Amino acid sequence: MSMTNTNNDLHQLSVAELARQLRDKKVSAVETAQHFLGRIRAHETLGTFVDLNEEATLAQAHAADTALAAGHGGALAGVPIAHKDIFVTQDFVTTAGSKMLAGYRSPFDATVVSRLAAAGAVTLGKVSCDEFAMGSANENVAVPALGHPAPAPVRNPWDTSRIPGGSSGGSAAAVAARLAPAASGTDTGGSIRQPASFCGITGIKPTYGRASRYGMIAYASSLDQAGPMARSAEDCALLLSAMCGPDPDRDSTSLDAPAEDFTRTLNDKLDGLRIGIPKEFFGEGLAPDVRAAVDAALKEYEKLGAKLVAISLPRTELSIPVYYIIAPAEASSNLSRFDGVKFGHRAKDYTDLLDMYKKTRAQGFGDEVKRRIMIGTYVLSHGYYDAYYLQAQKIRRMIADDFQQAFQQCDVIAGPVAPTVAWKIGEKADDPVANYLADIFTLPASLAGLPGMSLPAGFGAGNMPVGLQLIGNYLQEGRLLNVAHQLQQATDFHLRTPGGF
Repeated sequence: MSMTNTNNDLHQLSVAELARQLRDKKVSAVETAQHFLGRIRAHETLGTFVDLNEEATLAQAHAADTALAAGHGGALAGVPIAHKDIFVTQDFVTTAGSKMLAGYRSPFDATVVSRLAAAGAVTLGKVSCDEFAMGSANENVAVPALGHPAPAPVRNPWDTSRIPGGSSGGSAAAVAARLAPAASGTDTGGSIRQPASFCGITGIKPTYGRASRYGMIAYASSLDQAGPMARSAEDCALLLSAMCGPDPDRDSTSLDAPAEDFTRTLNDKLDGLRIGIPKEFFGEGLAPDVRAAVDAALKEYEKLGAKLVAISLPRTELSIPVYYIIAPAEASSNLSRFDGVKFGHRAKDYTDLLDMYKKTRAQGFGDEVKRRIMIGTYVLSHGYYDAYYLQAQKIRRMIADDFQQAFQQCDVIAGPVAPTVAWKIGEKADDPVANYLADIFTLPASLAGLPGMSLPAGFGAGNMPVGLQLIGNYLQEGRLLNVAHQLQQATDFHLRTPGGF
C-alpha cells in the first residue's frame, strides 16, 4: 500500500494525531512501527528499552493495516505503545527489572496489554523499570537495557546526567524522548506521576481497581494500579478508555465499573470548578522553583474560571511511614513465590531445599528488594503485627477520610507531584530514606485508592520539567482528564521536546 506521508516526523505526532493519520491512510502502521523501532535503536544510550521483538511488532502492525484497510480497527489501530517491564507479555521477555526473572517469557498477556491490543495498539517492546517496581529513580535495575553490556539506570532525556524518576522511569523517558507515542506504567506510591513530572509528560493513575492487575507482577497488591503515560491528557484519555473495565474472573479487586469513553468530557469548561489547595503540600520541604511553576499553573486555572479553595490534609506526613509499612508487608508476601522452584532464577550450587531458597533469593534479588522484604517480614512477625501493620492500616483509613472531608469543599485537589525536580544519577542511591521522602505528595492518594495524575506545568532548576498533580474523588478520572486538558489548551509545556530528540 502506497502512502502519501513520506516525512520523518511521525514521532512528533500525539497518539490522537497518529490515530487520525492511520485512519485517513496518510501513513501505514508498518511504516509507523518501523519509524519508532529505528528511533529506539538510535537512542539506546538512554537505556529505556530492555527488549524488542521486531518480527512480532511488525506482524501486529500488518494486522492493524489489514483491519484499517477493511474499515475496521479500534480507536488505537496501528498506534505503537511501549509496555513497562512489569506487565507479562507472550511475545516479549518480562523481567520486572530483576535477575530473578532474567529471560522469562510468559505464556499469556496481562489484561492491560490484551485490552490495548484489542483496541488496535501495536507493542513496540518492553521498557525498563526499578526492580519489582521498587524505587523512585529507576536506579534499582538488574537487567541490561538494549545496547548496554551491564545493568544501568535509565537517563532523563532533558538532562542525561539525571534520573527520570521511578519506578516507571523507562516509560516516562521513552515518551519524553519520542521513542514511543505512549507507554503503560504502574503506580503503587507515585510511580506513574513522579516520573511523568520529572520527564515533562502526562500520566494518570486511575482509581484503585479501575484497571485489571491480572498479569501485572505484584509489588503491593492493595496499592498497585496500572495507567497510561503519554504527552497529553487527550492521549491519556484515549489509552485509559481502552485499559479500564471489570475483570472479575481474573482480578478479584477489579471494580464493577463499566469502561468509559474518557475523551467525552475533555472539552467541558471549568467555570465554577473548585480546586482544593492543601496547605500541607506547600510547606518548608517544597523547592522554590517547583512552587513557582505550580503557582503559575494555578493562576492559569483561575483565568479559566476555576476557584482556588484552601483545604487541609492533616495526615500527609504520616503517609510515608504508613506506606513503608504496608507496601513492604505486602511485598514480602508477594515475592515469596520467587524461590527458584517453579520458574525464574535458581542457584546452581546448593545442599538442600532450604539452602537453595537462601542462595536463590540472595542472588536473584537486589538490595532494595531485599530491604523491603526484610522490613515487611519484620512488621508482620509475631509481636510486631499489632504495633506496626495494624496501626498503619488504621491510619490509612484516616488518610482516606481526610480526602473525603476535603472533597466536601472542592471538586479536585491540586499541588506539586514531587518536592524537587529530578536529581542527579547516584545522588540519593546510598540514602534510601531520601528516596522515600521524595514520595510525600504522591503517597496519600495511593493509600486512599484515589485517581491522581501529573501534567507538565513548567520548568524549574536546570531547566528541568515540573509537574502539577491533580487528585480526584473515586471514579472521577474523566473530570481529572478534563481539568488537565483545559490547562493544556492554554499552555504548551506538554508540547515541548528535550533537545536532541
